[in-house]
Amino acid sequence: MKSVFKPSLTAMAAALILAGCQSDNTALNDTGSAAQQADKVPDFWPEVRYDTANQAEVEARVNALLSDMTLEQKVAQIMQPEIRDVTVEDMRRYGFGSYLNGGGSFPGGNKHATMQEWVALAEAMYQASVDDSLDGSAIPTMWGTDAVHGHNNVIGATLFPHNIGLGAMRDAPLVGKIAEATAKEVRATGIDWIFAPTVAVARDDRWGRTYEAYSEDPEVVGEYARAVVTGMQGDISDGHIDDEHVVSTVKHFIGDGGTHLGDDQGDNRADEKTLFDIHAQGYVQGLNAGAQSVMASFNSWHGEKIHGSKYLLTDVLKDKMGFDGFVVGDWNGHGQIEGCTNEDCPQALNAGLDVYMVPTGAWKPLLENTIAQVKSGVIPISRLDDAVRRVLRVKVRTGLFEQPSPANRKLSANAQIIGAQAHRDIAREAVRKSLVMLKNSDNLLPLSPAANILVAGDAADNIGKQSGGWSITWQGTGNKNEDFPGATSIFSGIKQAVTAAGGSATLSVDGSFDARPDVAIVVFGEEPYAEGNGDLSNLEYQRGEKQDLALLKSLKEQGVPTVAVFITGRPLWTNPEINASDAFVVAWLPGTEGQGVADVLFTNAQGEAEYPMQGKLSFSWPATPTQVVNKGDGQKPQFAYGYGLQYGQPDPLTQPLAESAGAGDDLVLTHNIFVRDFQNGWNLVVSSQESTTAMTSNTLDNDVASIRTADRNVQEDSLAIHIKQPASVRFSAQFPEDLRDYNTDQAALVMDIQLDDPDHAPDVGLACQEQCSNHLRLSDYAESTTKWQTVRIPARCFAERGASFRDVFTVLALHSEQSVQFSMSDIRIEPDAEPDTPCAD
Repeated sequence: MKSVFKPSLTAMAAALILAGCQSDNTALNDTGSAAQQADKVPDFWPEVRYDTANQAEVEARVNALLSDMTLEQKVAQIMQPEIRDVTVEDMRRYGFGSYLNGGGSFPGGNKHATMQEWVALAEAMYQASVDDSLDGSAIPTMWGTDAVHGHNNVIGATLFPHNIGLGAMRDAPLVGKIAEATAKEVRATGIDWIFAPTVAVARDDRWGRTYEAYSEDPEVVGEYARAVVTGMQGDISDGHIDDEHVVSTVKHFIGDGGTHLGDDQGDNRADEKTLFDIHAQGYVQGLNAGAQSVMASFNSWHGEKIHGSKYLLTDVLKDKMGFDGFVVGDWNGHGQIEGCTNEDCPQALNAGLDVYMVPTGAWKPLLENTIAQVKSGVIPISRLDDAVRRVLRVKVRTGLFEQPSPANRKLSANAQIIGAQAHRDIAREAVRKSLVMLKNSDNLLPLSPAANILVAGDAADNIGKQSGGWSITWQGTGNKNEDFPGATSIFSGIKQAVTAAGGSATLSVDGSFDARPDVAIVVFGEEPYAEGNGDLSNLEYQRGEKQDLALLKSLKEQGVPTVAVFITGRPLWTNPEINASDAFVVAWLPGTEGQGVADVLFTNAQGEAEYPMQGKLSFSWPATPTQVVNKGDGQKPQFAYGYGLQYGQPDPLTQPLAESAGAGDDLVLTHNIFVRDFQNGWNLVVSSQESTTAMTSNTLDNDVASIRTADRNVQEDSLAIHIKQPASVRFSAQFPEDLRDYNTDQAALVMDIQLDDPDHAPDVGLACQEQCSNHLRLSDYAESTTKWQTVRIPARCFAERGASFRDVFTVLALHSEQSVQFSMSDIRIEPDAEPDTPCAD
């Protein structure tokens, strides 16, 4: 487990002399020596320090740079704004140490920005950072990006299977090749830093980021972390990252995959030994491979936000483990620390955060506040110097000062790199190796490509759906096949294979046909999602009308042998769908190379399987919708960790699987509607008798209503609403949501609200269909006050008025016949609110 790369004693001594005998682990906040702090950390945390052959020279150069920097220049090095909120002139004026593009953020706001436009922005930002005419600093900046399954923000890039699929391969060398290919495509756009790998060990599949985890097994995660870091950065033992590799980031430190109830950004309640054994192995291996940065996690550990945990960020990671790179925050994660806002948070820096990720307009006040806090002593200058030294160390260690500007680097704007055939070949191989077969009755698979094949299901010819979240856009939504040039859908891969062998492949999304096919392949599964929006209350697949199950049953009833290809970011309870299929293959989220699926499903010209079915579950498959099951926990899953049928192997499923769901309320998550942003697919619509208008930005203003985002606790975490004339403000979804888990005596619709006039409050309602719309008087459940208050309306009160929770189109409607003003935040449905409020008459 412990594999530490160390310099010689001579080099270490020289480094200490040149650094003025000041290790970067000695900058403390008046809490004792570094040795004393490290002593209280259990010995099971290992040393993972990664030094390079030129360490003494690196430290000397870092100290020389630091000694010439002003306070303002130092603080600028630890600020990381986002491209939508910072200009080239801002970079010239302040000289930020780094900047980023978030998911779904593009140069000029153009989703279809060309490779040349990406490089042009990188070049402009770089030149502004080394222009010392305004800020007196010529330290080059770095651009960081979330390239989590390929360079996924860029049109035409190769998108590899998401991590959960890679985990099913059990092939660390191939994962290393994927990381190296991703690094090259990122370099082609002028970017030099990737926020990957994610080394979370997901333990509750209801978590919306499960697909970003390689496995529930920490050993697999650790092995892959080492492979990814090495593939992205290359061998940096000589002190440099070459121009075909990038800086990598192991994230999110620590415990994000083990939060209570799988709640994104929630609380990890594990003891420290479990935190290390389960959730730290990706950091042990990734940092031993030389990862230069670590991203702090949104989650808490025993109620304390990681961004503000000095014990974990400093005592454990830096002092005990010896990590000497820098710790970067996540998207305004510092603002979630108790007592902090996005604009003001000395607690994060004092705890050990080295770089504030500060998107939106918060970067300027945060920069100014941080400067003032160092001057006043709230932030010790030693802590600031330590943070800046770490940033500079990485820049020097990776050769950023010697590299040419982005436009002049070897791979920049090279049209042969983005979506290169060699990279697509690697991705296609990964797709083939990631498929996991759960059922294969009578050895239906592999199929003859000479057959008459019907291809059905809404994921069959949908590259966006097969790619999942973090695909061009943050949530992976709003994309069309044309947004993935050079990619192949699963259907197009099937058609190519079948046509070449003299067979036929017909696409019929709804499964209808004129002539009976020899076999049907139904490709279906989860819609794209990313963090937050992907959280589930339980694991039953498609709880509403079960359209995909109906399609499978229809084909079965017509006697058509059916192969189910399941697109998913996690194991889901699919017993009815498995029973309705003759063969069931989990394709995970395969990315842009859909033909890799066809490679495995069909035989070659000799009637043999050209490629084996070889994937193994890297996550236990649940036996019920509410089962939280992991390898070795004593439970019996439906399909155990490591399960995966091979061709020719007898299928143990000789009897239908149990189809009783039996979901329990004790494992149902809070369903967020608006918590800092719209969640779970809910959007805001204003409707009157004359018009219906959707809110598409942070403001909506017309004759009917005026709505804008406002700041309550953190930036834009509330809505200021003014209904001007008879109208309804509706939190609605495009498709009906199944909320039956919340139709209980304990559940409640909960909202924080501030009424401008308590005597004029809107009515509230929940709408499933036109015939079940209903209204309650908010004033019956709210206090008569103009102060912020939390209102809980029991779910049973809506049910008593005729609301059905099965197919909810509008989860909250606020209606008024007269002018009314109010503000709202943190709107959610809590499963265990236990409201004792009686329903009003």
